[in-house]
Amino acid sequence: MSVRTDPQSPALHRADSHDVIRVHGARENNLKDLHVEIPKRRLTVFTGVSGSGKSSLVFDTIAAESQRLINETYSAFVQGFMPTLPRPEVDVLEGLTTAIIVDQQRMGADARSTVGTATDANAMLRILFSRLGQPHIGPPSAFAFNVASVRASGAITVERGNRKAVKATFNRLGGMCPRCEGMGSVTDFDLSALYEDSLSLNEGALTIPGYSMEGWYGRIFTGCGFFDPDKPIKKFTRKELHDLLYKEPTKIKVDGINLTYEGLIPRLQKSMLSKDVDALQPHIRAFVERAVTFTTCPECDGTRLAKEARSSKIKGISIADACAMQISDLAGWVRGLEERSVAPLLVALGETLDSFVEIGLGYLSLERPSGTLSGGEAQRTKMIRHLGSSLTDVTYVFDEPTIGLHPHDIQRMNDLLLRLRDKGNTVLVVEHKPEVIAIADHVVDLGPRAGTEGGEVVFEGTVEELRASGTLTGRHLDDRARLKPSVRTPSGALEVRGANRHNLRDVDVDIPLGVLVVVTGVAGSGKSSLIHGSVSGRDGVVSVDQAPIRGSRRSNPATYTGLLEPIRKAFASANGVKPALFSANSEGACPTCNGAGVIYTDLAMMAGVATVCEECDGKRFQAEVLGYRFGGKDISEVLAMPVTEAEEFFGDGEAKTPAAHRILTRLADVGLGYLSLGQPLTTLSGGERQRLKLATQMAEKGGVYVLDEPTAGLHLADVEQLLGLLDRLVDSGKSVIVIEHHQAVMAHADWIIDLGPGAGHDGGRIVFQGTPADLVAARPTLTGEHLAAYVGTVGT
Repeated sequence: MSVRTDPQSPALHRADSHDVIRVHGARENNLKDLHVEIPKRRLTVFTGVSGSGKSSLVFDTIAAESQRLINETYSAFVQGFMPTLPRPEVDVLEGLTTAIIVDQQRMGADARSTVGTATDANAMLRILFSRLGQPHIGPPSAFAFNVASVRASGAITVERGNRKAVKATFNRLGGMCPRCEGMGSVTDFDLSALYEDSLSLNEGALTIPGYSMEGWYGRIFTGCGFFDPDKPIKKFTRKELHDLLYKEPTKIKVDGINLTYEGLIPRLQKSMLSKDVDALQPHIRAFVERAVTFTTCPECDGTRLAKEARSSKIKGISIADACAMQISDLAGWVRGLEERSVAPLLVALGETLDSFVEIGLGYLSLERPSGTLSGGEAQRTKMIRHLGSSLTDVTYVFDEPTIGLHPHDIQRMNDLLLRLRDKGNTVLVVEHKPEVIAIADHVVDLGPRAGTEGGEVVFEGTVEELRASGTLTGRHLDDRARLKPSVRTPSGALEVRGANRHNLRDVDVDIPLGVLVVVTGVAGSGKSSLIHGSVSGRDGVVSVDQAPIRGSRRSNPATYTGLLEPIRKAFASANGVKPALFSANSEGACPTCNGAGVIYTDLAMMAGVATVCEECDGKRFQAEVLGYRFGGKDISEVLAMPVTEAEEFFGDGEAKTPAAHRILTRLADVGLGYLSLGQPLTTLSGGERQRLKLATQMAEKGGVYVLDEPTAGLHLADVEQLLGLLDRLVDSGKSVIVIEHHQAVMAHADWIIDLGPGAGHDGGRIVFQGTPADLVAARPTLTGEHLAAYVGTVGT
């Protein structure tokens, strides 16, 4: 019997049936035995209030398991050099593909990392100059600022008849500037910040963080024999001081153990200065800023490149000149090059540079240190690597890719997300902006609220079905703000004159005081340069920037905000004991888990395991400490309270503690009422961390508050609460300056300062200043057009 095969309607191949990612029984963080099916090769947006479980599902479950499974395909030897990833708390995960995470983590822990090195742009430029540069100086490595020049001579033994030795000289020309070693800056140490010369080492002369005589450093200094650790440093001989500060790595033996001694300066350069300063821990960063002076390298003028690399040019442009150009200009220069021998290279380089422009980063330069990029800029820079990738059928995971983008730029971001999907990839996006939700093929809404009240799928379906649903997101999806019928009258003005930081062009502006001022403009127009460069450093100004708060798994809202201090004192006073007993990082800690609540077991080649401590049952404190009570509760019960419950607990009755109540009120004001006081900071979302930072800095005394995109990570329903908080600050006599792109915040402002008209050298000017009503009426700028469209649906 023959079987007819119709080429027009082929039977579905079994391999094509795996068209969804199935998640069953997800319990990571606050997820409540969650079940969801996500279509492959589609764009799915995950939304819900901050803390509802979006990141727990997308990043901590789906992406984490994908990466863990990929890591297991490597050899045990290779896995030993990779981070160990625990299996997420989930029953079943099916249909996973390779996950590529494009998150908001800042780039550039390496001080030599730039926008060019973080993408393929620098590598392609080096090849281009090695082929076309005149004079020709060598291969691509001759143009690389992270490759040093090497010169050596010796003998190569070659057996050719009677000749057995041929002398040879080895030369490798690298592009690294020999003076600054490719850093672009040279450092000068203030020796008085390293040690107190009137003291000896054993008396604690060293003032460098972590350099204590009680640990290994003490044993090395005592046993090296290069100087007397009991002699005051000011009495050291020249050789002793040189050995203390500058001695090259030298093998020594201390108490029968082989060790390496190295002078303080080279050791500090390796341990601290080889990293991006902003990536250092706060106390280390403070030391570096106090002890080290950074100046532009006089030999390479900050280009990081050796003179040979700077001497080779194409049409009068060196590679240093090319990297210093604004990327949009560099793209035009590359398009003007015509050379058949490198035509494919020129096409690839042009496409990469054009991607920067398309994604809204054309105002950057390739020499820009990647550590100076904001979270949104870093995320978009990471996207550049994937736009031209030949990979298909992978899962791209994005964390709020519109952060830091003007409404004008969001459409371009949407186009790029759709391009990735149309190549056959699965695109998962955690997002709050309605403009991005609108392009989704599938929407997963988590909630209904945050924290313990979230972790459930409250809606799955299309955007239109979301609008018709009764969920919080569905109800607020079409929210639009109204312009205020009247605005506040300024009480004065903060003068800025001749601001010229970065791309600013001698900007003069009077920023009204006593009102809500919104500074806006497209990404790269100069907003942050104006405010952080000319306003934030002044007396009486409290600045809440986008720098992420850093905290270990031992840090929590109570420790970060200072709330734990009045709570510890209240417990100590009520029970007649020391406050230190009520700290899980001090005397009261459970001795088995050292106050962590869990025990981390390193399984070498396998993923590490965290188990709840059996001694304290995860409560982190010794049993005798838990016997002390205050207001009828022990310290672990208090730390398990959500903010709203704790606010009531410490606000009245026998547990009344005004100092604690004030901090809790601020936490509730910024929308964090659902957070537990003892929840580890490492489990908080980006939006939660920023609002925690805002609540903390609201306590500082100052008349002017500067907020940098406070709506980042906020759900549509939470923006109204933020606007209420800003109003309360202004009504209490404060001046509030907000750098913001959200149209609802612009509409609520008393005064708008719009920078532009474009980004980079196309920006840096004030293009409008006045009330939101004037901006909407005149529509003189891109911001005006988008704000008018935003408020137009409900009238003005």
